[in-house]
Amino acid sequence: MGLLDRLFPSSAPSRTAAPGSVMPAPSSEDVSEGKGLAAFFTEDHSACDRLWAEVEGADEGPDAVAAFHRFDAALRRHLGWEEDVIFPAFEDASGHRGFGPTVVMRGEHMQMRSVLDAMAQAAGGGDHQGVLDHGDTLLMLIQQHNAKEEGMLYPMAEGVLQGAWSGLRSRLRE
Repeated sequence: MGLLDRLFPSSAPSRTAAPGSVMPAPSSEDVSEGKGLAAFFTEDHSACDRLWAEVEGADEGPDAVAAFHRFDAALRRHLGWEEDVIFPAFEDASGHRGFGPTVVMRGEHMQMRSVLDAMAQAAGGGDHQGVLDHGDTLLMLIQQHNAKEEGMLYPMAEGVLQGAWSGLRSRLRE
């Protein structure tokens, strides 16, 4: 049983993938015109969770390294989408530049990237158990972080960026 299954026992089936399957995060083209910012980014959180489940389910070796690299790329892409597109637009629209929730989120992103770097080093050395051990730390950070984004930041951003979402969504690239 992986950490996600232990953290989210009631939702484990929806947060896992069949071993070896690839469940990529949604691209801007995958999200229907009717879905808003909160739904898009919440779905991307879930897609990253599914990619992590692949890492947890992989046996040591090339498959585990490849699974980690897919997860790493998806999570870093997600963080970039927020920092490069959504956060600046939210700060401009809300006047919360230099303070408020995006400052906290950026700090947490830095922590996550630091753990991802340690995981990448472990993966590069063929240390799958090291990847998983660092992953336990990362998942605790992600769980707390995503709760704040999904419960507070995304609804706030969706409210102030409602008219701009279509244009912002088009700026989200792989």
